[in-house]
Amino acid sequence: MVLKLYSLDTSPPVRAVYLTAEILGLQLERIHMSLMNEDQLRPEFVKLNPQHTVPTLDDDGKIIWDSHAIMIYLVTKYSKDRSLYPEDPFTRAVIHQKQHFDSGLAFPAFIRIVMPILFEKAKTIPQSSIDEVVTVYDFLETFLEGKNWVAGDFLTLADLSLLPTITTLDCLVAIDEKYLNIKGWIRRCSTLSWYHANKKGLDEFRNRINNLLA
Repeated sequence: MVLKLYSLDTSPPVRAVYLTAEILGLQLERIHMSLMNEDQLRPEFVKLNPQHTVPTLDDDGKIIWDSHAIMIYLVTKYSKDRSLYPEDPFTRAVIHQKQHFDSGLAFPAFIRIVMPILFEKAKTIPQSSIDEVVTVYDFLETFLEGKNWVAGDFLTLADLSLLPTITTLDCLVAIDEKYLNIKGWIRRCSTLSWYHANKKGLDEFRNRINNLLA
């Protein structure tokens, strides 16, 4: 059984799936998509995913897109250990809440900055966009108050969802030293064996964005 993932290493949602698969010990056949070359608009891909987004998972003909949906699917189907996505209804609700924070606030803040840089050759980041990212940091700092992990006392899909987005935002709007909880959370994650699944694409994104803004 081979899980095919249509992917782009620099994409935070894609790396969230990479992290999940790494922890679960799942092998992915990564099919690289170049958004600059509009691979996502090819008819064969649009047929799989009408929203033509990455990541998109093909599990033996079962097609799923949206990183959070894919992560939940992988844990539910392939993991005997439910610690990343416990069956307790309240814990799951908190995980979903933080995933919605990722997709509803954190990731859109990233998109609003990065798209003009990539496609309009913007060389500066508007103050309004910086303020939006700072709001994300303010909320996350509060979420982590008195906690090691985003959704409670242990690592869950909430952390794996937000970690790639927040570390990528840091490349665009540096996380101020005052955000001790966020800094500690990222440092905690970066020491774990699976973090390399985020680091490679993150480093690639940082190098590319620095070159574009130079």
